[in-house]
Amino acid sequence: MSKSYMQLQESEGHLLAAASRLYSAYLTTSQYTGTNEIELMRKAIKETLQMAHAIDDAVIADTEVE
Repeated sequence: MSKSYMQLQESEGHLLAAASRLYSAYLTTSQYTGTNEIELMRKAIKETLQMAHAIDDAVIADTEVE
């Protein structure tokens, strides 16, 4: 496997952490069939983004206050 260079932005790193926790949880449930890793990974990413948008809509961050 060839190496890839990658530098995530801070917010992307937080999203990766959340998505990977969801993904690992899916892999321990009956949703995991042994052949659907990609599907569950995409589901975890999609749901992480949905949560991030919901939080952004519900919360005013310190830097957003005028």
